[in-house]
Amino acid sequence: MRIAIVGAGALGLYYGAMLQRSGVDVHYLLRRDYDAVVRHGLTVYSVQGDFHLPQVKAYPAVAEIGQVDLVIVGLKTFSNHQMAALIRPLLKKTTAILTLQNGLGNEDVLAAAFGSERVLGGIAFLCSNRGEPGEVHHLGEGRIRLGEFAAGLTPRSEALAAMFRSAGVPCEAVADLRRARWEKLVWNIPFNGLSALLDKDVTEILTFESTRELVQELMLEVIVAANAQGLSREIAGPEFSAQMIAFTDQMDHYRPSMQIDRAEGRPLELEAIYAVPLRQAAAAGMPMIRVDMLYRLLLSDEKLSSLC
Repeated sequence: MRIAIVGAGALGLYYGAMLQRSGVDVHYLLRRDYDAVVRHGLTVYSVQGDFHLPQVKAYPAVAEIGQVDLVIVGLKTFSNHQMAALIRPLLKKTTAILTLQNGLGNEDVLAAAFGSERVLGGIAFLCSNRGEPGEVHHLGEGRIRLGEFAAGLTPRSEALAAMFRSAGVPCEAVADLRRARWEKLVWNIPFNGLSALLDKDVTEILTFESTRELVQELMLEVIVAANAQGLSREIAGPEFSAQMIAFTDQMDHYRPSMQIDRAEGRPLELEAIYAVPLRQAAAAGMPMIRVDMLYRLLLSDEKLSSLC
């Protein structure tokens, strides 16, 4: 299988490297890392063991990659307006598109541009950060849950999950992609938002009872909204939120992506992680009051920062 990675940040570089190491033909669209990767290859520093890929098929422009069998999208969602132009040159009649982006609405954008039959979504539970150009740091986790945008559980989604597992990435094909997306939001909404707003990592946020309680309140609010979306099976509120908090307790001072983006002056993924879920929750008659306040604070902070 010939694969293109579009959006080769910490997520795209890690999963691309894992697939390449297993023998998959991977092609990377690179910008910041292009020169370093061409000269020195790609290095993954991982809790599961470091490795180096001395030769990487890297390209500065998407037109140089050519047609592929699968496009894996790792773009930040604030770059979604560029997706159609970046992906179109890679497509042949049978090319599938798998987005591993955060939040809601990404599959809709791809389906509108290329047809729903091409589109799959994946939820990545990955702790990784960029290092120097040509380096990625895998700090923990890495599992993926993926599914079809419009077709439930299929042989294609099962085959892609098997490909990731063969590369050493735990991966499960799911029948209800929407449910999996909302489950990830249960973690993303409180921890990305609070870490960016407070400039505190997940360990610091969970250290104090006040913010720990706020995390749980936000999680429960997201779960109530999720269960109003017509999921195949409801998310168990207290049990699932407790599970997510216990999972996060094991992350030693992990800095979520939104905290890093804010610190480095990049845009935040507010539309996909907050605005779209808020609209869907309101449409289902379950407005998320706390989430809306967090979103408004983040939006105001971003606008104020742009004026400085």
